[in-house]
Amino acid sequence: MNRLSNISAFSSRLTISLLFLLVPAVVQAQRNLKVERDSAALFQGFALSVDLVGAAMMQFGDYGQYEGALRINLRNKYFPIFELGYGKADHETDPVTKIAYKTGAPYFRIGADVNILKNKQSGNRLFIGLRYAFTSYKVDISRTPFDDPYWKWPTTFEVNDESCNQHWAEIVAGIDAKIAGPLHLGWNVRYKVRVSHNDGIMGTTWYVPGYGTQDTSNLGAQFNVIIDI
Repeated sequence: MNRLSNISAFSSRLTISLLFLLVPAVVQAQRNLKVERDSAALFQGFALSVDLVGAAMMQFGDYGQYEGALRINLRNKYFPIFELGYGKADHETDPVTKIAYKTGAPYFRIGADVNILKNKQSGNRLFIGLRYAFTSYKVDISRTPFDDPYWKWPTTFEVNDESCNQHWAEIVAGIDAKIAGPLHLGWNVRYKVRVSHNDGIMGTTWYVPGYGTQDTSNLGAQFNVIIDI
């Protein structure tokens, strides 16, 4: 009986001792978890980015855009974003329609992305998002001289500074990969849906700044250089 009592007393003392050792560790772990959770809940900084695809299209084609973005980081999960750009087209006379088209104007998009990776602290991000976009622009459209089918004399038409605008929405999916330090590279694809538009007297304009050409797919893509700050 004494032996059992001694064992019981020893077990009780050991348990109490372990509790004294473990409780501070548990409390500290809880504090660390709370600090980590609180830190993740705070403003995590912001990022500046530029798109290289639109700039390349501007340099090597007859339309494109220069675009930059400001993105806010909330908990490494939510990323409100503001995108601002300047779209431009100088489409020489089309071989089929014989129509030339010229425009240039700023545009903006506003929206948010959500990082859907389980590990939010890795620095890499897989995201989906939404955008609302708008542009107001003017177009110059001209037709090379052609023979009137009835009177047979040369004729042409020209429209200058025709005011147009367009609202559209975009569904975005992409990935940001951490390269080194604050440097990230990002790829994304976008599905664009025209919400409302005013093309003036021209019906459907050939190119809309920030949206792209009207006669192609609603899909778009970007390759971004991103700096976290």
